[in-house]
Amino acid sequence: MKAEKKSRTSFIEKIGKKIPDPVIIFLGLYAATMLLTLVLGGNTFETMGADGGSIVHEIKNMFTAENIRWIFDNALLTNWLGYGGGVLGTILIVMLGVGIAEESGLLTTLIKKVGLKVSDKFLPFVLVFLGIMSSIASDAGYLILIPLAGLLYAGLKKNPLIGMAAAFAGVSAGFSANLIPATPIDIIIGKNAQLFAESQGVPFVNAAGEALNAPTMHYFFVVASTIVLSIVGAFVTIKFIKPKLEKQDYVIPEDIDLSDFTVKPEENKALRWAGLGLLIAGALVAAMGFGPLASFVTEEGTKVTPFMDNIILMITFIFFVPGLFYGIKVGMFKSAQDVIKAMAKQMGNMGYVLVLTFVSYNFLALLSNSNLGTYITFLGAKGLQSMGLDNSPILLIIGFILVTAIINLFVGGLTSKWMLLGPIFVPMLFQVHSGMTPDVVAAAFRVADSSTNIITPLMSYAGVVLVFMRKYKPEYTVGDMIALMLPYSIAFLVIWTTLLIGFFSFGIPLGF
Repeated sequence: MKAEKKSRTSFIEKIGKKIPDPVIIFLGLYAATMLLTLVLGGNTFETMGADGGSIVHEIKNMFTAENIRWIFDNALLTNWLGYGGGVLGTILIVMLGVGIAEESGLLTTLIKKVGLKVSDKFLPFVLVFLGIMSSIASDAGYLILIPLAGLLYAGLKKNPLIGMAAAFAGVSAGFSANLIPATPIDIIIGKNAQLFAESQGVPFVNAAGEALNAPTMHYFFVVASTIVLSIVGAFVTIKFIKPKLEKQDYVIPEDIDLSDFTVKPEENKALRWAGLGLLIAGALVAAMGFGPLASFVTEEGTKVTPFMDNIILMITFIFFVPGLFYGIKVGMFKSAQDVIKAMAKQMGNMGYVLVLTFVSYNFLALLSNSNLGTYITFLGAKGLQSMGLDNSPILLIIGFILVTAIINLFVGGLTSKWMLLGPIFVPMLFQVHSGMTPDVVAAAFRVADSSTNIITPLMSYAGVVLVFMRKYKPEYTVGDMIALMLPYSIAFLVIWTTLLIGFFSFGIPLGF
């Protein structure tokens, strides 16, 4: 049995190691697209327009002098920094606010505070819930909550791996859910979904024909997902993981102090200051929402929503102020320079995103400008229609989720996968069935991308989590960890998919 498990794991690792970095993949796709435009340039095809009429498209040969000039003239501003109205800037500004809250230690202390206050009976639910919520704090869930969960269970004289498994399930498998609106994940998925749709003439609206607000288009769905997944994760922990691990031996290393993750008195005082900061920030945001940024109707009858149009800055401010107050009180920020360094550090962590977006956004612009992206969508849509799936939107949702979940086993990184799959599937699935609006396709991607994170050794934190687990079970292998987390992955994938299909079938808005 162990040999078979090791063999399966080795297969996934071998396949994954052969897949290059997403940046290299996009460079290869860029070169392949250029060559395809050389071969197919001048060919025409027809698609149906919004009014039911035909639209004639022509594939451009991007090797002509005019198109070569277009590539160089637009590579920096239009096709990268200004792509999609500056989506890159939106991503970066959110990270400033979240970064201050994280670098000050506020998010870490909140996780410890809640985790240490919960009774044994509700601990599995709370650990999964905190894991899901910790996605806003990037590393905090993996580096703080998972080892803390182990210590909590060790203190209760129970197998620490029970708590670590529950926390890992929430942190990684529930990565795309949250109660907080307009998180960095929401922005990356929502803003890019808007780009993918609009670049190929797909209306950025929901099933009711209402315009979508990219950062919050999934808010109702992710709130419901947070609650449902917390319950499912707790159920799996209690009914499957706990009975299994209670029969297994574990060790408590001598160098582990069960008081390592206690909340210090000065941290408790700083939390009160953070609460004051939250009240001040909330009051200022409310004043803006009911004051100069309040919605109004123009003389032409158009409704303008300045507050919702600037929701990203509002959310950033709400993270920034409590983080600032906490950091000052706890002594992390002794001067304005310390605050600037914290923000700069967060921007430093975004270096790879800059490289990835430069290559991927220029590739997407090339795909759009050459009309090759529209042609691929046209061919894919025709293929799916020939299979009779144009009358089966639920099968389209399930099929897309399964494809993405399998790809996730071998290709890590939410952003890179969305950049790869989104430009094709967002317009393609809409052409196959008008009910497959951009928000539905993007929600299906969120479900698939998160659910299989915990059963692939190629997930960026898989090795870190394994090291944490080996403190209590030195002989633990990657295969053991995958086998432990498999019930969570299956349960999350099935229940989360069912939840999305429920929203879709009953016409419940995914967000606002």
